[in-house]
Amino acid sequence: MLLFSTLLDINDTLTKDAFIKLVIEWNQGSPHANNVIPGIEWNGQRNIRYGQEGLWLDIEEYRNQNIIAVRYEKKEEDGAIWDTDYVMNFNTMKMAVRLDRSYTADALDADPKFSTPHFITLLIDRGYIKDDQQLAVQRSATVIDETNVELLTDVINGNVRYSLPVVYVSKTYYDEDPVNVSFLASRLKGVAHVMVEKGNWLNQTIRNKCDGKNEYYGAVGIYYPTRALGHRKYLYRSAVGYDSFLLERVFRAVIQYSNAQLMDTLFTWQGVNNALLRDRLISQREERLAAEEAQRAAEAAATKLLDTLDEEERRIRKQALDDARSEANTLLDSFDADMQKLQDQVAALTRENEALQAENQGLKAKLDSTDSVPVLLMGDEFEFYPGEIKDLLLSTLTEALKGVQPKSRRSDVIRDIIRNNDYQKLSVAKAEELKRILKNYDGMSAKTRSALKALGFEITEDGKHYKVSYYGDGRYQTVYAKTPSDGRSGKNNAQQTINMAF
Repeated sequence: MLLFSTLLDINDTLTKDAFIKLVIEWNQGSPHANNVIPGIEWNGQRNIRYGQEGLWLDIEEYRNQNIIAVRYEKKEEDGAIWDTDYVMNFNTMKMAVRLDRSYTADALDADPKFSTPHFITLLIDRGYIKDDQQLAVQRSATVIDETNVELLTDVINGNVRYSLPVVYVSKTYYDEDPVNVSFLASRLKGVAHVMVEKGNWLNQTIRNKCDGKNEYYGAVGIYYPTRALGHRKYLYRSAVGYDSFLLERVFRAVIQYSNAQLMDTLFTWQGVNNALLRDRLISQREERLAAEEAQRAAEAAATKLLDTLDEEERRIRKQALDDARSEANTLLDSFDADMQKLQDQVAALTRENEALQAENQGLKAKLDSTDSVPVLLMGDEFEFYPGEIKDLLLSTLTEALKGVQPKSRRSDVIRDIIRNNDYQKLSVAKAEELKRILKNYDGMSAKTRSALKALGFEITEDGKHYKVSYYGDGRYQTVYAKTPSDGRSGKNNAQQTINMAF
């Protein structure tokens, strides 16, 4: 399962030796002791393997294409196998960085979270990564102010080309960052450029320079290198937990785009090894054909010579010919052994591909075993509490059944969906609890305030009223009187709030 993939332009200052040394430094300097391969002492070899089964580092040089490929593999106790690949093409000065996680049968339930390889940080800090046209590849966000605003507006207007997506984060209405920008930039290092507005006082300047196409007041935009994709915009909402939700949506969108890019096979560990194997087989065949031809020519010449000799000389020369033939056959047998070894490697690679196919089939079977398929896809709303969105949909369907003709196709489909989705009636329970809290409402007591907060409501004072918002989201607000004059105020407040939130 491919988790992370990117292709970077590298400066000429990165030599083959420097590349290998950096990979070893990356492993040896890991803060996680169980990731470090003990006893690595590199002596300049470019085809070498360190470690043992379950934790190893393999370096392969493909001289014909001036490529060095590195694979680091670690097998977890739960059966999950992590493969990190660094493939550097010194002809094109491009490097592929890929992170893959394979599964065995007992690891299908593992959490697929991962971290962007720290190796990219080393490349950035050593100055090995080229600028992406006008944009520097870095692990921190570029602050956009009046001195460099064209850097952003050229991206928005499509006046500049770049290879990695650009993520633009605008300031909120209250001049704050809508997400943790430093964390976002760190997670997207090597796969995207992150820009952040210095202050929302810059909104009008940006707007004037790009005809109002810019994000503002906390919105986040992703500008893709491919013009056909255009860009995606994510609006900001002032709600508890929305910052983390927004950050994760942006991160996933960028990673999905990066992983979807086609990668030449020679930028993959598997592709380099297949190419090496193919070249070795061709070389072995050519050497064998040459040896067989030389053997035939030598035997023909020897046979012709024997016809001109007397019996004793013929006997001596024939013995020498037999010895030479035996030696030649031994040499050809060694060619056969080498070719058989290479063919065995082909078979091993074939089995590996079959294992990957089996992995995909296993994951598919795991999903298919539920005997169900998604009816709807999630949109842009995020859940205020676990299971909220599903519960609201099932609640709406349950209510809608009251107006649907019984014993109809529509009725059967709706009932089937409700029956097979474990309807917990969470919103119904919350509505009943709210009615209980506000049944005898005569003001915002400490007990009432605490009970409302437990249901997810935020309460602020607003003159003669209390402003009540659901999870801090400004779209869902209502007011309660501080000193209600009507005995039905609590019941009315409850119904109004239920209609708004549940």
